[in-house]
Amino acid sequence: MKLDRNSYGAVALVWLLAAVAVAAALLFVRPLWLAVCIVVLAVAIAAWQTYFHVVPSRTPAGSASLVTSVADGRVVEIRKVIEREYLCRECIMVSVYMDFWDMHANFWPVSGKVCYAMYHPGRHFLAFKPKASEENEHACTCIRTPEGQDVFFKQLAGGFARRIVCYASEGLEVRAGEQCGIIKFGSRVDVYLPSEAEILVSVGDTVRACESLIARI
Repeated sequence: MKLDRNSYGAVALVWLLAAVAVAAALLFVRPLWLAVCIVVLAVAIAAWQTYFHVVPSRTPAGSASLVTSVADGRVVEIRKVIEREYLCRECIMVSVYMDFWDMHANFWPVSGKVCYAMYHPGRHFLAFKPKASEENEHACTCIRTPEGQDVFFKQLAGGFARRIVCYASEGLEVRAGEQCGIIKFGSRVDVYLPSEAEILVSVGDTVRACESLIARI
């Protein structure tokens, strides 16, 4: 495992604040039991934040035809929709919700070439709300496989997420299972698949990024 390359500063800041809290507690807080509680809490929060920004080592299961989950979490919705931003056609949408305790690093769902990448500022409704898909801050990416199939996915900020990182750029060749970004705090990923795709998950399933197959295209 390693830290997300975009998160070194955030993790360093968290540990700096933890060090200040520890020093202040040991120097100025009495009684001792209260100082110890503050020290333990500060270190625990810093360790949790470090874990949160870790990119886990995984064994990729995806390919140009096998689509894996972009994120760790729980499948909260599977339905047919019209994707209106880029594909402009009917797709099957699979939504995965991440809570505070899930790894928030994201991974390419399929191998191919990025043909579309766009960031949209927006609001911060709770990520499981239906309107979050359109109104929340989000980043959209479409990957075209060598066979010409398009897999479009949307990284959505949630009620507490305040930053989406996406490493997509048009023309970039990508491989299923490699890191594509990170969403910081509770959030959601919507994957839009061809309408004829074979869906391999059900609502309520727990999935792991780059290891859990969600569809065959």
